[in-house]
Parts: sequence; C-alpha cells; structure tokens
Amino acid sequence: MPTPDYMIPAVLLEPFSGITMPSLTEFISIVCQGAMIFGGVFPFIPQYLDIKKSGNADGFSTFVCLNLLIANILRIMFWFGRHFELPLLAQSIIMVFTMLALTEICVRVKHRSEILASKEHKFTDFDRAYFWKWTYFTSYLQFTAVFTVVVGLMTWLFLDNMYYVETIGFLAVFAEAMLGAPQFYRNFVNKSTHGMSKKMVGMWTCGDCFKTGYFIVRQAPAQFWICGMLQVGIDISIFLQVYCYRNKAAIS
Repeated sequence: MPTPDYMIPAVLLEPFSGITMPSLTEFISIVCQGAMIFGGVFPFIPQYLDIKKSGNADGFSTFVCLNLLIANILRIMFWFGRHFELPLLAQSIIMVFTMLALTEICVRVKHRSEILASKEHKFTDFDRAYFWKWTYFTSYLQFTAVFTVVVGLMTWLFLDNMYYVETIGFLAVFAEAMLGAPQFYRNFVNKSTHGMSKKMVGMWTCGDCFKTGYFIVRQAPAQFWICGMLQVGIDISIFLQVYCYRNKAAIS
C-alpha cells in the first residue's frame, strides 16, 4: 500500500526513536525546579525598576541584600559538605549576583542624590558604625570577596566535621529566613513603607510559600522548611505594616 503524502517516512524518524516525551509528573518537576532557580530573583525586579525610575533608594534597606548574600554564600559552602538538589545550588549562585546588582544601584543612586558630599567611608576603614554603609560599591565587593574566602577556607578545613557543616547549613537558611527583618525594621523606624515596592513583598510571600511547600514535598533537611515558615511569617508582618502605615508619609 503506498505511503500517504502526509506521513513522514520511517527513515526520517529513526534518529528520534529513542526519545520519549516526559510524563506529566516529570514535566511538573522540571517546571518547579525552574521556578526554584529563577523565582527568587523576580521579586527584586520591581524594586530595582522603582529605584532606577525614581532615583531614590531610601525606602529600601540594603541590609536585605546583605542578608541574602550571606545566606546564599553559606548555602553554597554547605553544598560541598552535604550535597542537596542542584536547583537550590543554582538559585544561590544567581541570587548572589542579583544582590550585588541591587546593592550597586542603591549605592550609585544614593551617591548621585547627595547635594553636599559627605565623608567617604570604605570597607578597609573597619569602622563598625558604617558597616554596609560605605560610599563606593567596590567596598561591598571587597567585603563579599573576603567573606567568601574566609568561609570557603573554613569549610575546606572542617569539611569532614558534621557539626560544622550542619551549623553553616542552619545559618544559611536562618539568614535567608530573616530576609525581611531589615525591611521590617526600616519601616518600623520610619513609620512608613514609602519607597518599598509592595510588588516585591507580594512576590516574596508567594515565593516563600511555594519554596516552603517545595522543601516539604522534596523532603529537604528540616532546617530548610522550618526557616521557610519563619520567612512567610515575616512577609505577612511587612504586609501588616503596609496596612498600618497606609496614611503616613515617609520620614526623610
């Protein structure tokens, strides 16, 4: 019987004979892993764009960036002592660069908006009063590099010590769980949420709920989902601040 014109000859399909379409479960797993890798970055895009558009970063706490830098550098080191899922490792690497980018625009905008030049402060001054309040972005890079090298060296020395590995694992997820704490404190001091992206906090909450559920379903170490629940609680607290301070102007 002749082969209809619309049928593809078998010889052309032979190279693809060993390829099978992923099942629905596998497809959902791939989508979830992709969301874990890139989902953490998306909440900061509205805040980045708001700062770039307004030329004002006063409403955003750069200590949020510090929290996430420390948390994700520690998580990367934790991976060498106790391997966890690669999507979480990839998420941490991407988040480090994202936080550096957000810190850079905050420092640049603040420096540009100064009418009178203030005294310069650098990381190498080792002045605790101006920690993470330095004048130039290079100081933030220097701190990040030093912190990474020190923690990396300690991890290499104590890689076989279970207590050390578990400690940095806990510190990583706990620091991330406290992500919203600097922003909560800044809002509390100013009695205002002016300049803070509500979209960012909304995405934080959705992402943290998804992430906590992901940890539970994937049976991640207990410290991951416990701290995830703490993080959701802080997100909700910031939303309550948005409601409480809705009629109050920002204090400059």
